[in-house]
Formats: sequence, structure tokens, C-alpha cells
Amino acid sequence: MSWFSTLKAKFTPAQEVNEEKIQQCLEQFTLPTSQHPLKERITQLNIEQNTLQMSIFIYDNEIEHIQHIHDTLSQALIPAGIQTLNLHILQKKQPKNTSPIPPTTNASDNSTIASTATYQPKTTEPAIQKAAPTQAQLKPHPHIQHVIVISSGKGGVGKSTTTVNLALALQELGLKVGVLDADIYGPSIPTMLGNAGQSPLIENEQFIPLEAYGMPVLSIGHLTGDGRTPVAWRGAKATGALMQLFNQTLWPNLDVLLIDMPPGTGDIQLTLAQRILVSGAVIVTTPQNVALMDAQKGIELFHKTNIKVLGVIENMSTHICSNCGFEEHIFGLGGGDTLAQNYHIPLLGHLPLNASIRENADQGKPSVIAQDAAYESYLKIAEKLKACIAELPSKHDDKRIF
Repeated sequence: MSWFSTLKAKFTPAQEVNEEKIQQCLEQFTLPTSQHPLKERITQLNIEQNTLQMSIFIYDNEIEHIQHIHDTLSQALIPAGIQTLNLHILQKKQPKNTSPIPPTTNASDNSTIASTATYQPKTTEPAIQKAAPTQAQLKPHPHIQHVIVISSGKGGVGKSTTTVNLALALQELGLKVGVLDADIYGPSIPTMLGNAGQSPLIENEQFIPLEAYGMPVLSIGHLTGDGRTPVAWRGAKATGALMQLFNQTLWPNLDVLLIDMPPGTGDIQLTLAQRILVSGAVIVTTPQNVALMDAQKGIELFHKTNIKVLGVIENMSTHICSNCGFEEHIFGLGGGDTLAQNYHIPLLGHLPLNASIRENADQGKPSVIAQDAAYESYLKIAEKLKACIAELPSKHDDKRIF
């Protein structure tokens, strides 16, 4: 098995995508400053339709070349069928007074894998004296009744698509809903809601959220421009951006603000749990074991931070062939049900694996707006979620002033 196959996570690639050409391109590409092979910096790959999502790490002296790396690599991948490159950057400090660490060889497949230095904390670093605030100590937002986070343990499970459709369905059920895109490194909400390329106005040093289908919406993607510019920020800057989008935005009075979380259980998730009062979380997963393993980590994180998990949504549950009508469980069967049973949380519903969901989201008209084959499924899930929200205690605070 090659290094490419080991890292790659593949979901419904487009027919014109040639994986052999992608692998060849990545193997031949070198970084402009160090001439270091790019493939030894790659930590994750994900091919979805004609989009390649890739995570790499770079050193401080290479940060100014990120845009050049992104643009050059994007052009090189076009012959392989890749139309969009989403590059996620992890910045590392260059080890001082040390020679470069030679790559190690994986004995099982003779492929080259980059070694990384291990951080050793200084003994002089002061211990943290003040405990992080808990959910019980946080104050609610003055204009938002409930903050609900839509989360997943891993990428590629359709979390953002689920977020926008749930928001639209809840609005259709009579709630005042807003959407905040907290996926700082890979914002996709602007595209899915049809307002990519638009920027919010600023009034009294606060953002005026954009409107999409009657909902107030804001994403870091609305601030970075064309959607091709990679966000290469350290964790502290990324979490600071999230708090600025939440606190320095003139949100109207809302019943619910849905926050589309980035995948994983890292800095942004912890910062949100320690600084934003959250009414509940919804976990999105697919039936396959890999997704379920990561979804469990997300649930455990919310339990540890005293955030109630309102339910599980199983996406890509079943596929019905458009030609013959045969139903197939491509990613497995019953995974979401088992997860909900093991943690004693509601299963809010199943969503189909249907090309129309992706096609409509790519065109900026989600399933609830297009009323495609998944419309009824989203509406039923929204009805269950609305019932869960109705049982939550009110967290509105009219006395809070920013």
C-alpha cells in the first residue's frame, strides 16, 4: 500500500478525477524554500467529487510561500481532474541547532514517511493557576435564546450540508434561526447558502451578518475573499477569530443559532466549550466504523465539558440506485442507531446518500430550498430537534452588554 492510499479518505469522487495523476503530482511537487518533497509534509487527504482537501505542516520560514504553494499546486492538479484545492496548514517552529531529521522508511510498504520533532516543555514554564471557566459559569448571549453546535469527529460526513438544511428546516417550522460557520480552516457555508464572495458590512466595529434565505449568516469565508486563499493560522488566532465572529456580530433576536463546527476535538471545540454558553450539541456521523469511532470522541468531549448531546444524525445511511431502484447500505447498516443506544441519546433520523443533495448544495440551493429527495428527511429531523429545543431551559440574557 502506497503512502497515498494510506492517507487518502475518498467519498464519491467525480468520474474525471484520476487518482494516479494526483499521486504522481504530489510526489513530484517540492516546497519552494527548502525543496522538501511535499508528500512528506502531508498528514491527511480527502477526495470528494472534484475537490481535494489536504492538510500539510510547514515551518516558520515557509509561511510567506503558502499562497504560491496553493496556486502552483492547484494548476498542477487540474489535469488530474481536481478543480478545487482546499489546503489546511499546520505551522511548526523550525528546530534550532539541529540537522534535518532524515525520513524514516515504513518496512511494510517501503514508502517514505517524514519524521517530526517532539515538543518538550520547558521546566521553567509556569503552571496554569486559574481553571478554565465551565458552562455553568458562562453568561448567555443577549440576543440568542439557544446556541446549538453541529459537530462530527471527522471530516467528510456531511456536517456542513446537514447544518444549513437543518437551519432552513427549523426556520420553515417557525423558529428564528441564524448560522455561524466555525470551520475556520475549511469554511463551506458561504457556497452552500449561495453568498460566497460577499463580505459583511461593519457598523460600530461590529459585523452585520449577511442574509441567506431569510437567515442571518456569517463565516470566516465571508472575510477572506475569493475562497481560494488558505487560512494558515495557529490555534490561538483561529479560536480568536471564532470568538470575534460570535461576540462582535450584531446578531438579531434569534431562537436558535446553529454553529457549524470543524471536525475533530481540538482548540476550537475546547474554546467554544469554555467561552460560549451552549444549549446542546448534535452529532453527525455516517454508519461506517471509522466515522463512528471519531463521533464517540466528540460525544465524550461534550460530556466532559457539560454540554448536552441532543441527538445523533446518521448521514449517507442508504443509497437507492436511480436506474434500478435497488437500495444499498454503502457505508454500513445501523451504526448511528448503535451509537445512540450506547450513549442513551436520541437518534434524530437517517439521511440518504443522494446526488441531488450534493448538487443542490454546490449550487447554493440546499435540499430544503430545492425540495429534493432529502427534503422530507431533513424536515422530520428538524421537527425532532425542535421538540428537543423546546424542552431546554431558556438562556436568554437581556441584561448583558458588550
